[in-house]
Amino acid sequence: MSKIEFHYTPKHSSWLNAAEIEINIMDVECTGRRIGDIETLKREVAGWTELRNEQKKKIHWTFTREQADKKMSKRYV
Repeated sequence: MSKIEFHYTPKHSSWLNAAEIEINIMDVECTGRRIGDIETLKREVAGWTELRNEQKKKIHWTFTREQADKKMSKRYV
């Protein structure tokens, strides 16, 4: 069993932000309650992941490039 697992990370957006959004959605829709054991947790998360993938759920960004440029212009060098 490999201890390294590779994941695709987008080149033009914050992958960490995307991961945080997905984790929050998972918490709201699946794990936001007490789950008594690891096997139940694995089963619940696997089912949630399968359903989310079947439904082709995506993150819909509402923050535009223009808004980012305006907000972050003080930090650009």
